[in-house]
Amino acid sequence: MSKAFTREDDSDSDIEDDVEDTSPLPEGSRNYMTPGGFVRLKAELATLVEQERPSVVAIVSWAAGNGDRSENGDYIYGKKRLREIDRRIRFLIRRLDNAEVVDPSVRRDADNDDQIFFGATVTVRGREGEERTISIVGVDEIDTARGYVSWVSPIARALIKAREGDSVTLKTPGGTEELEILAVRYEPLATGT
Repeated sequence: MSKAFTREDDSDSDIEDDVEDTSPLPEGSRNYMTPGGFVRLKAELATLVEQERPSVVAIVSWAAGNGDRSENGDYIYGKKRLREIDRRIRFLIRRLDNAEVVDPSVRRDADNDDQIFFGATVTVRGREGEERTISIVGVDEIDTARGYVSWVSPIARALIKAREGDSVTLKTPGGTEELEILAVRYEPLATGT
């Protein structure tokens, strides 16, 4: 069989590359991140570069030496895994290069401790009286179980620049919701785990 017909899936990998290249960040904006999130991404990058990629390269090299590559599962899977690892490495490098680390526990302006900015932990009350606490973090640090929302999310956009005691309107697909801001605090966030 001609090699021209054995590489049909390469076009699929180009499509996969585009999927991770789309950024949830607004065009031209900075990639705000907490110190813990930055450390977590750097650790992931180091693991991929220093451990996982060399391991997969060794397997692919061994599999390539076994002869016919067209039916060699270790070789085919290894090459696919290498593409995935390389794509993730490129993604992490771009994210870290564009990162602007903001430590929420270090406030620049003590007069604005009640105003909401990136890194704030905010307690709000909805119209039915239910209270919830959210922390505004970077797009790579979202964790809904902890209440961490991205600074580009609708709720964060509604809250940013508001102050403790204010009411804000949150527009959702289900309609609008009035949120009363009960408390604003700045503290270290556990985003590195």
